[in-house]
Amino acid sequence: MIDVAKIRQDFPMLRGGKKMQGHPLVWLDNASTTFKPDSVIRAVDAYYEDFTSNSHRGDYDLCYEMDQRVLAARKAIASWIHADPSEIVFTAGATASLNLVAYGYGLTHLKEGDEILVSEAEHASNVLPWYAAAKLVGAKMRMVPLTKEGRITPENLEKAMSPRVKIVSLAHVGNVLGFLAPVKELAKVAHAHGAIFVLDGAQSVPHMAVDVQDLDCDFLAWSGHKMCGPTGIGVLYGKRALLEETDPYLRGGGMNVTFDALGDASFLPPPERFEAGTQNLAGICGLKAAVDYLSSIGMDSINAYEKELKRYAVEKLKATDNCILYNEDSEAGIVTFNVKGVFAQDAATYLNSKGIACRSGNHCAKMLPCHLGTPATIRASFYFYTSKEEIDALTDAVRKGGDYLDAYFN
Repeated sequence: MIDVAKIRQDFPMLRGGKKMQGHPLVWLDNASTTFKPDSVIRAVDAYYEDFTSNSHRGDYDLCYEMDQRVLAARKAIASWIHADPSEIVFTAGATASLNLVAYGYGLTHLKEGDEILVSEAEHASNVLPWYAAAKLVGAKMRMVPLTKEGRITPENLEKAMSPRVKIVSLAHVGNVLGFLAPVKELAKVAHAHGAIFVLDGAQSVPHMAVDVQDLDCDFLAWSGHKMCGPTGIGVLYGKRALLEETDPYLRGGGMNVTFDALGDASFLPPPERFEAGTQNLAGICGLKAAVDYLSSIGMDSINAYEKELKRYAVEKLKATDNCILYNEDSEAGIVTFNVKGVFAQDAATYLNSKGIACRSGNHCAKMLPCHLGTPATIRASFYFYTSKEEIDALTDAVRKGGDYLDAYFN
């Protein structure tokens, strides 16, 4: 069971009585980023206050201690997703991880006429790197059709497959509609046709238990800041054999074995070959603390509570009779809606005037509005520290549709 009142005391942003527009802050944009608990903040501060050093750069105690902390973080994260530590690459975030796969693997394995499959529901970070890689080699981008509801199904993926498809890259959980993709089945379809399966885990890894061995994805990308960790740190998981075939996206110190005046270079094995230069060491320490913190609560408990919040929010919003819901039956703690007769940004501005932080617009999924039939939506996204009272505040504000324009004149 989640003790929300107790958990909220772990977060400075939640226990300090913070206000927005004169109202108690109601943070419902957790799909964008999450608050940080004391343990993560302490871990980051400790790096700067107690053991500042580079890693793999010195023959002295501080550097050795930093080396051990990096190794400990890599092992903890690997264990968390049931991988080997050599398959865990530290990056700047999910965007950097997906770019690493697109350029490091895509450019060396794609050729003219090959195809890459994504979907209309994908975040920009899982679309634009692939378009760029495809353009460089003369490959083609194609879309996996969505169901009317907005889901990705193995049947639709099968229909989209062909001998030319070499890479399938999809979100585990969509950042707008929150549908959970049947990854095991999708990966099976991709592999049956000889394609690799790349998974954007930005909206799944922070919210549920993930086992890469069970899912059989080839690459998995996610960000630390969406799971109570620091900004500027993320992870790319890749099957060891595929990482061996991947070129380093960045080159510099710390990732090479040797190089000479002729430009001949040899690189370290994965994962170090992908971690050129000084890493975000404070971020790595904070990410390790975030994994420890989430593990102490339990990912299954987190997932179950978010599903409870989702059901509660849908019930309350429907009762207002003043909004249109686009993902009533999705699995994640994301509710995407519009207020009847009010443009999404106008509604979000009004919610802000009541201290409620929701996202509005297309949420970086700029192909999905065509499928939804609306140019913009409001997204309320929850986490394990979200309270039902905060959802009540949202639904109370949505109920007052006649007051939306008041936000411009208060």
